[in-house]
Amino acid sequence: MITFSATTILVLALIAALIVAAGGWAYATANRLDRLHVRGDQARHALEAALARRAVVARSVSLALTNAAPDVAGEQARRLHGLADRAERADWSDRETAENQLAAALSSIDISLLPPQLVAELADAEARVLIARRFHNDAVRDTLALRTRRPVRLLHLGGTAPLPTYFEISERVTPAASTGLEVDTVRTSARVVLLDDRDRVLLMRGHDPRTPDVPFWFTVGGGIEPGETLRTAAVREVWEETGRAVDSTALRGPIWRRVAVFPFDGELVRSEELFFVARIAAFEPKAANPTVWERRCVTANKWCTAEDIAELDGLGETVYPYHLDQLLAEAAAVAASDTEPEVRSIR
Repeated sequence: MITFSATTILVLALIAALIVAAGGWAYATANRLDRLHVRGDQARHALEAALARRAVVARSVSLALTNAAPDVAGEQARRLHGLADRAERADWSDRETAENQLAAALSSIDISLLPPQLVAELADAEARVLIARRFHNDAVRDTLALRTRRPVRLLHLGGTAPLPTYFEISERVTPAASTGLEVDTVRTSARVVLLDDRDRVLLMRGHDPRTPDVPFWFTVGGGIEPGETLRTAAVREVWEETGRAVDSTALRGPIWRRVAVFPFDGELVRSEELFFVARIAAFEPKAANPTVWERRCVTANKWCTAEDIAELDGLGETVYPYHLDQLLAEAAAVAASDTEPEVRSIR
């Protein structure tokens, strides 16, 4: 009869625990990789759709140029039409070059020859491409960061899926893009619609340093720092402004895009805001790393229902983005869905 000493039993138990822990880690990592691959596929489809829409708008622009000034812009219009067709037909491996050529052609057109509605449609199409590209490259970065870890490679947890690749196209952003105004500051912001289990959104109350008697409410978030992705910035802003750590995989979106031009502290600011949504248990926010402005000018916070937001608006305390009370249902639906939403413009 075989007997085991207490030490042997302890060693065997430790080995068994290590095997179980390793198996659990491998299972969780494989599941996370699967989710990242799904997110990457969705991001690529969204990017392809945005690029296809820009090509359609580019052909409309070429037609408008031909009708407006056939002698002046005829050759430019024909070239633009050809580049749009080439971009749509290009294989993915050649798509970057084709799209960069199309972007360069679009940047050289005289928008004064176009009807205002088409100018707005072109600006929206290019903005959608910009957002979709960032979202796609964020997904690629997150996937590569996990796929290239040595344990993941040794255990082949990524399966047979090919490694994703970045999509690099030029971003044409000018300080007064789509505004016609001379602005002092241009920034891109990542904002987060934090929803609790009662579909209440966390809002912060603040004011312009120069107008302390005009308060307003806004969602958590702020400007993207150099080298950050949208998701990284969103996670950082949530922690800095509320003290709560949120995993980037808990963020859905971006779901909305808002471009605003407004005066702040004596300067004119153009801000492009991309909104994520995340479901989280209600908590008492406490800023972990507030900015100078936040320490001086952020005076309150509140978990708000749609009715609360409407009441604040009625009291003259503006809530940004506009009509957030009407948007909360959409945000809640996105938070509950496994499908990445299409970014749409809001006020």
